[in-house]
This record gives sequence, structure tokens and C-alpha cells, in this order.
Amino acid sequence: MKRQLFNIHITFVNLIFILIVVSCTTKNEKLTIATAANMQYTVNEMIDIFYSETGIECQTVVSSSGKLTAQIQEGAPFDVFISADTKYPNELFKNGFTQTEPKIYAYGKLILWTLKSDIQPSLSNLTSKKIKHIASPNPVTAPYGIATEEVLTYYKILDSVKPKLVFGESVAQTNQFITSKVAELGFTAKSVVLSPNLKEKGTFIEIDDKSYNPIAQSAVIIKNTGKDLSKSEKFFNFLFSKKGKEILKKHGYTVIDNE
Repeated sequence: MKRQLFNIHITFVNLIFILIVVSCTTKNEKLTIATAANMQYTVNEMIDIFYSETGIECQTVVSSSGKLTAQIQEGAPFDVFISADTKYPNELFKNGFTQTEPKIYAYGKLILWTLKSDIQPSLSNLTSKKIKHIASPNPVTAPYGIATEEVLTYYKILDSVKPKLVFGESVAQTNQFITSKVAELGFTAKSVVLSPNLKEKGTFIEIDDKSYNPIAQSAVIIKNTGKDLSKSEKFFNFLFSKKGKEILKKHGYTVIDNE
């Protein structure tokens, strides 16, 4: 009988311990921010400042907006989705995957970039025989790829340069093609060349805004059943705060200051 009581006591203690561990884990649970590749460096700076102000830890999952959307639809446990467009967040909202309606946090800028010292980044150079490979985000999964296609169509050179195009799944993979010099030139986000580890590397030109539709980028809070959304809301609000907008502008984005 004493042995049974002893076992029951141990079991009860173990149960209490498990509950304490679960409780602590829940309290210290990191936010998972799914972010489009063009926003990778910007979000990294944001989460550092956000942590210093709130004590809330965040981790990022970086990929193309299309791939992140597919992962969310398959049940990926993301808390906030920071997209490179409005299409994918709207799709998630319409299908009941988000806690909030998509909200535009910034407008992206497209650039043409090279790390080869003997090449000048210019649209006229794209048709040159000297240029064998042009990197671009894939328009199927990456909004900056759609913008690139619009630019090439606008200047009526899409058909002539199409055989040279090398598609990256996301802006991040496209950057690898450019920085490794696999591609002589490449289209990417302006935020990339303003990031600390790539700043002042290579040369780039901004693409005229009139040649592509505005890259409106929006964010949403993902609906996680049974999960406390207060931390997600705090990060979402930080993204749209004055400090958040200052970080966005620092990384080359256009923001709406009067919101």
C-alpha cells in the first residue's frame, strides 16, 4: 500500500513537472515570422529591435511568397506572414487562414544588379551578346519576378532575352546567381543591396517605376487555433509603427507615412 502511494506521489510530481515545463515552453515560445526573401534583412533588423523592446523572441522562415503561402495552406505553424505582394495574403484571407485582412506595409523597388566589374548594369546591355545569363526571381512564385517580366515586356525585349533568363525560386536564390557571378546581371529587390553584408558590393541601377506595376507588399496574422495571438499582434503592430517604417525606408522601401 505504501509502495502504491509512493508511486502515485511520484506520478503526481512528474505530472506537475510536465505541466510546469509545458507552461514555461508556451510562455517562452518564439514567434515564427514567414517572410518573403526580399524582406529577409529588413525583418532581421526588426526582430532584434522588437526583442529589445518587448522581450518576445522571433525566428524567421525565408522563401518565396508563393511557397510560403503553400506551406501555410498545408498547416505550417507560422504566426505572421510578410509577403512581397498582396495577391498571396489576399488568397489566404479569402480561404480563412488569417486572423486579419492583409495590410500594405511598403512598396518594393526593383533594381538591375551586377558584381562583375567589367559590366555596366543597363537595360540596353541585356540584349548584348556579351551577356549570357540574366538572373530573375521566378514570376510563378515571386512577385519581383512578375515585375521583372513586366519591365522586359514594357521595353519590348522579353522575347530577345528570354533564352538568357535564369530563374531563382525567390529573391534570395536569385541573389546567389548574381553574387556567384553565374549570371552577369540580375533583377532583384533594392533592399538586398542596402543590406549590411551586401552594401557597396557591385553596381546597380533602379528600374523606372513606370515600367512595372507597383510592388505593394502586405502582411497578415496567421490564424493558429488555440494559440495566444497577442504576441503576433504586437509584432504586426510594430511592423506598421513609426520605428518599423523607419527601418523599411532605411532598406529602400517606400512607405505611407500618414497611416
